[in-house]
Amino acid sequence: MTEEKIFNKVKKIVAEQLDVDQDKIKLEADIKDDLDADSLDVFEIMNELEDDLDIKLEADENVKTIKDVVEYVKKQLAAKE
Repeated sequence: MTEEKIFNKVKKIVAEQLDVDQDKIKLEADIKDDLDADSLDVFEIMNELEDDLDIKLEADENVKTIKDVVEYVKKQLAAKE
């Protein structure tokens, strides 16, 4: 899966979870500071990505921006192949 497809998937899930317009979700956006997510929101986003992509993700503290999420998902997808 390309990085762009992963970003679009992440963007869709984040928009639904946080009730935010997809246009406001940029790679550099900080999930907690810019998008007003709390720890439970991050956990639920990760769970949704796990279910959609059939991968295992941890609600990891190193995941701060949307780009971090995209990179993490990309790494987990590569490890699964």
